[in-house]
Amino acid sequence: MSLNTSHLYCMGLLISSVFFLMLCIANAQPSPGYYPSSKLRLLSFSQGYKNLWGPGHQIVSQNQSSLTIWLDRSTGSGFKSKLPYRSGYFAASIKLQNGYTAGVNTAFYLSNSEAHPGFHDEVDIELLGTIPGRPYTLQTNVYVLGSGDGRIVGREMRFHLWFDPTTDFHNYAISWSSDQIIFFVDDIPIRQYTRKNDATFPRRPMWTYGSIWDASSWATDNGKYRVDYQYQPFVAKFTKFLLGGCPAYAPPSCRPVAASPSGFGLSSTQYMAMRWAQQNYMVYDYCRDSSRDHSLTPEC
Repeated sequence: MSLNTSHLYCMGLLISSVFFLMLCIANAQPSPGYYPSSKLRLLSFSQGYKNLWGPGHQIVSQNQSSLTIWLDRSTGSGFKSKLPYRSGYFAASIKLQNGYTAGVNTAFYLSNSEAHPGFHDEVDIELLGTIPGRPYTLQTNVYVLGSGDGRIVGREMRFHLWFDPTTDFHNYAISWSSDQIIFFVDDIPIRQYTRKNDATFPRRPMWTYGSIWDASSWATDNGKYRVDYQYQPFVAKFTKFLLGGCPAYAPPSCRPVAASPSGFGLSSTQYMAMRWAQQNYMVYDYCRDSSRDHSLTPEC
């Protein structure tokens, strides 16, 4: 290789390295500028929650700071907040299992399905299992008045995370007020759902839930990959429980933890962080799905 050729080769490597570095910097997790998860005192599991189903598939740590739940061929497991809430900031840190987890749904959500069966509201964070070599999918969803008109109308937005959720705990949160719902991952807002009218926004009190269950029929590639129980048990771990809400019967003066510095909407820094998450990691938006009947989702 001649001196000039070697020089050009080295310059090419340098330019490629600089471009790669700039690309990494551009895709680096931004600061949201505001951290609602830091505004609350951690609760022990028993302070805020109780077992709902699958008690034999649920272990609370001795100091009540963490919970392990699992799914096997016999059953999954779930837990529920002791109180219903009319608004608030609800969060938990979750660590998922690696390997083959297709069809497994690990969820943290708000719902009033037990109080209003068949006509309920629900706000979901669902971590959908996968096959080795492919990322987990985080699905957010909002249901309003359930299937009262004979049709279940979901409002799904899905993301691939910018980290491996099996190597460490990460904070997943829902902020719900009278005019907006914001979904957070490690205090990065990933979705903002605003109230357009009463028919498209949940207004009745809801409880907070967590669960792990078999969602083989749809969770991984619309059911292409199903739960394979040769890999059981499928384990999820929860810790850092945060319930910063106004219980259903709290006085009108009750105010939940604010989702932003101003207490309304998102700050410009938070909005930029949300755009980063959506532009780089969102893989599905129900409003952009041309196969959907958008007369059922007028907010689109």
